[in-house]
Amino acid sequence: MAKKKKHVPLPILAAGNSVIDTHCHLDMADYLEDLDLVVDRAFSAGVSKIITVGIDVASSRAAAEIAGRYESVWATVGIHPHNVHGVTEEDYQQIFEIASLPKVVAYGEVGMDLVKQYAPVALQKEHFRKQLRLAKELDLPLIIHDREAHEDILAILKEEAPFPARGVMHCFSGDVALAREMERFDFMISLPGIVTYNNADITRQVACEVSLDNLIVETDGPYLSPVPKRGKRNEPLFVLYTAAFIAQLRNISVDEVATRTTQNAENLFRLK
Repeated sequence: MAKKKKHVPLPILAAGNSVIDTHCHLDMADYLEDLDLVVDRAFSAGVSKIITVGIDVASSRAAAEIAGRYESVWATVGIHPHNVHGVTEEDYQQIFEIASLPKVVAYGEVGMDLVKQYAPVALQKEHFRKQLRLAKELDLPLIIHDREAHEDILAILKEEAPFPARGVMHCFSGDVALAREMERFDFMISLPGIVTYNNADITRQVACEVSLDNLIVETDGPYLSPVPKRGKRNEPLFVLYTAAFIAQLRNISVDEVATRTTQNAENLFRLK
């Protein structure tokens, strides 16, 4: 007989406290049937704001449209490194136009991915640089995607610095040393549900050692559900599990993690 899984209750925040899911993809088909419920569940449980992230022209437009439907949802624009093949100047003109909409608060996700390499490395670098410059022109903070591309991304950031609107290394997968490098750019470190996984020792070390002044949290939904929801569709509600786990690692309250990461996100994305 299969052993029944133990129910893990959702962390409860103190009255008036909240957390922000700084990175989710609400436009994806995984949420097509129940997006209203997904958003309502999150807001009812203490998630005060959600940022839904663009990865190409179509999803950037969809993100802005979704943000327009919900008071506490914001959007970003950008072209993900998986999607840079075949991108034209007309595409960038559309991105620029979408970025002017009132609830667009960041540029990304952009960056490099040396794991899947859906686009050649040289092309990824070219479009990464182009979008770093466009983000500065638009005065938007950056959301950076980095999979096994730490050295390349760090080198390009150093060459293209400074970044007055700052930014965040989303779904952080580096070590403490890389986190320190990002802090020198005044970038945030964003931790997803991966930090709850048993094999995530390096990410857990980052969660413990990086200052709370430089941490934010995310789901990257519909991907990377935290324990105890691993294997299921991720959704903004589950960012509470990630915040609670970080609190446990640091031996502080979940309310302190929620308060500090919320302040950080509101400052970075100018949500107040």
